[in-house]
Amino acid sequence: MAPRLYIRAVLLAASAACAVLNPAFAQELPMARPVQGPPDTGASASSYGTEDPDSGRDPGDYRADADDNTADVTDRIAVRPELPEGTPADVAELAASGTPVTSLTDALRLAYWTSPTLLAQRATVRSFDYRIAQARANYGPRLTYSLATTFQSDRFDQRRGPPLNLSGWTTTASAILNQPLFTFGRNAAQERNSQAQLEFQRQVLRSTEQQALLDAIATYIGVLRDRAAVQIAKDNLAALQRQLDDNKSRLAVREVTATDVQQIATRVSLGQAQVYNAQRDAASSEAAFLRMVGVPAGELVPPNPLQLPVVQLEEAYAYAELHSPIVLAAQAREKVSRASVAAAKSDLLPRIDFQGSASYGSQSAYTDDLRQRDLRGQFIISGPIFESGLRKARVSEAMAANDADWRLLDASLRENRATLAAAWNDWQAQQAAIASFRSAEDSARKAYEGAVLQQRAGLITTLDVLDLARELLLARSNSNTAIANAYVAKARVLAAAGALEQAWLMPDAARYDAERHLRKVRHNGDVPLATPILRAFENAGAIGSTATRPVRDPTGERTAAPVVIVPADKLVAPAPPPADPPK
Repeated sequence: MAPRLYIRAVLLAASAACAVLNPAFAQELPMARPVQGPPDTGASASSYGTEDPDSGRDPGDYRADADDNTADVTDRIAVRPELPEGTPADVAELAASGTPVTSLTDALRLAYWTSPTLLAQRATVRSFDYRIAQARANYGPRLTYSLATTFQSDRFDQRRGPPLNLSGWTTTASAILNQPLFTFGRNAAQERNSQAQLEFQRQVLRSTEQQALLDAIATYIGVLRDRAAVQIAKDNLAALQRQLDDNKSRLAVREVTATDVQQIATRVSLGQAQVYNAQRDAASSEAAFLRMVGVPAGELVPPNPLQLPVVQLEEAYAYAELHSPIVLAAQAREKVSRASVAAAKSDLLPRIDFQGSASYGSQSAYTDDLRQRDLRGQFIISGPIFESGLRKARVSEAMAANDADWRLLDASLRENRATLAAAWNDWQAQQAAIASFRSAEDSARKAYEGAVLQQRAGLITTLDVLDLARELLLARSNSNTAIANAYVAKARVLAAAGALEQAWLMPDAARYDAERHLRKVRHNGDVPLATPILRAFENAGAIGSTATRPVRDPTGERTAAPVVIVPADKLVAPAPPPADPPK
């Protein structure tokens, strides 16, 4: 008896004996399971790692059976659906119902209005709107107050007589008003810094919006591609299965050999595995679609062709310089550090403030019997005299940081052009390859169908037919992939150029208005008359400018040429005519 069978028999016998002696024990002791271990050394290689080849279960799989006690899976994370105010009613209803989408337009609208990443970035932009209000509040007055109730006890020694003890409670109140009159650009630099930070975040928002739309397009096309791949794999398997059945019948009448049948059976098994792999990829695409869009994919219809705002790659370069969120974000980041330079330089200059104070308290520190009132106003001019070079070092630091951001502007232009060129060339190449793949698919199908007839007539071998079936599968798969890649590559061109936006893809659809919230909160900290007047004085004397800096990269005007797409019939040059034979 094998060791494992012997151990199992002993365990079963022990449990049966205990059940006879104590029936309750049989209810507590579960049926002993066979001891899990490595496969027997004498097992065939084909069954290694699988206890039952038909079950697909590994010997190390300890999943519980259906009647076993399982963990409680009813507890889930709390879900309270809520979309931001301003979401279109039909989009909110579609997102809440979870109805599968069937068109790319619906998928794009759902991604645009319900993507958590996109909604988070919009909230981030709204938080930066308040920095504008904070910066404008620096122009207005600041009024603070203080109230105090004080107990004081003192003991005074005297040369003659006993010590003098004094104590008592007093109350005081004071208010201080501070109004900046002229800060020599400090407040203007702060406002410019806040404005540039907001502009940077808005470009990040545009980039996030374009990425959300690009992901929605890619997953939409991915579902179509992988569903078609499943059908292609099934068609290939069905053709192989028909060929296997036909050859088994021919084997019975001695028209083919057993080797021919085994060759086809091998390809049938591989075809089954290909179907499983295609189904796996399709399921992954469905999950990615749900992640990017928020609802499942229904019976998807082919999408409408994408339109470009340019015709040539050189035009796309020029369009991206003015619309790409990557380039515009780099420009905004440079303005942020430039405002820091202006603030550091302004800190070297004096400032003029008006300060007023009013106080009400007692004349004595020990009693409130006698009160006094003070009212004071003063104009204060203050500024640094000597700080051992601290402020100048801060200016130098800010200038170096700004120079770095300026150079990064050049880097962003290079990066954007390279990304745009790669997407453009990919789109052009994939688009040109589609016709060739379709032609190859048509030729491969005709060759396979003819080979099947020739094989039945005994003109070619079974292996020749199987090779042609594999070529047909490859041609169909490549054609399916090229169609999907060409569409996604064109979407990447739009994204790199800065045109993959709701306004371009769906001009008539509702759009998120980032300015609306800013208009609501921009003037929250304004003081009537005071803020506009003082702000005008500050900006008139501000240091530096807000103009967009030029590109300093020596390669700033150089652009890469697009890939040259030669017609398929002219890819190979004709062979030269044969030379005349020597006489």
